[in-house]
Amino acid sequence: MDTNNKIGRVHSIETFGLVDGPGVRCVVFLQGCKLRCKYCHNPETWTMQGGKDWEVNDLFDFVYKFHNYWKNNGGVTFSGGEPLLQVDFLIEFFKLAKEKGVNTAIDTAGQPFSLEEPFISKFNELMELTDLFILDFKTFYSDRHKELTGQNNENILQMARYLSDHGKKMWIRHVLVPGLTDDEQELKEMKSFIDSLSGVDRVEILPYHTLGLFKWEKIGVKYPLEDARTPNMDEVEKAEHILGIR
Repeated sequence: MDTNNKIGRVHSIETFGLVDGPGVRCVVFLQGCKLRCKYCHNPETWTMQGGKDWEVNDLFDFVYKFHNYWKNNGGVTFSGGEPLLQVDFLIEFFKLAKEKGVNTAIDTAGQPFSLEEPFISKFNELMELTDLFILDFKTFYSDRHKELTGQNNENILQMARYLSDHGKKMWIRHVLVPGLTDDEQELKEMKSFIDSLSGVDRVEILPYHTLGLFKWEKIGVKYPLEDARTPNMDEVEKAEHILGIR
């Protein structure tokens, strides 16, 4: 296949991932993101200047070396950063993956999504090559989303609806930060929205943690949630109950 030697900017590669999609997966973290989430655990992926350039064929050859570990339901997940910022590279990589029967997943916050051209035509092509979309719902209310990430979320919810209308399989994730993303009424409205979607196979609460705090210090940026704490088990279970996980 002629892939025109598409180049992708890759931050890092995890060869034995167990949480970013079904089964054992190779997880490719791409460089670049336009969101500035206050609790981001990979702030070093924000800029497009970091990471390493990979030609699509070389990256696929490297990743495919681990395919014996994937068995029947594993595969490759692209995360970030925000992988949809490199949609052309994803398309060419996923074409190679589908030639080998590899399960494909994208872990995305959806921020680049647009119904405008040229993005939507490229997204439609990528969508047909993607087995699973793992969507990160930061918050549900747009004003709170902008306060938390620097961007509103109307187009992100639009992307979830678009995937639903096109019969795509989805997982939904929500990071729970006490006092910030745990508002009961907002979680209830998020659940109503999720319930209106088809193709949602899993909804997950991810408890907030500070394991990435040293990365903020390393890039010289003040961490904005110094007083935030990890949710306790009762708080996690309450959120899971509201979202219908329990």
